[in-house]
Amino acid sequence: MFSQILSSLNWLHIVVANVVYFMLGALWYSKILFAPAWVKGHRIDVNAEDAKKGMATFMIMGFVFMLINVFGIAVLQQALHTNGWMGGLKLALFTGIVFNTAAISLGYNYTKKPLSVYLIDAGYQVVGTSIASIILAVWQ
Repeated sequence: MFSQILSSLNWLHIVVANVVYFMLGALWYSKILFAPAWVKGHRIDVNAEDAKKGMATFMIMGFVFMLINVFGIAVLQQALHTNGWMGGLKLALFTGIVFNTAAISLGYNYTKKPLSVYLIDAGYQVVGTSIASIILAVWQ
């Protein structure tokens, strides 16, 4: 069954959903939306000499981790036969809350980051997975 699901995945859909998810991150963590609050909450000195060091690696790794996430959603979408935007949204809310925010919560619980930063990061994951899931469920 699992090999049948894997063979039915459309990698173009997965990559497009991932690119949209990644682009949302560029907007979400921009000065237009949440960058000022996120930087303040993490106590990041943007003027520090090494503040932007390794940023390309962070971006590439972020893209890869999101691709793993979207791949997992695509597998679940195929296994559960989720179709249409409402089915995609339901799957997204489930995966976004159960998997993504639960994982983020573990880290934030131990690092004692401010609630505002947690809400920014968890919100991004839920909205991002929602968009990716809807793309996968609608575009078949």
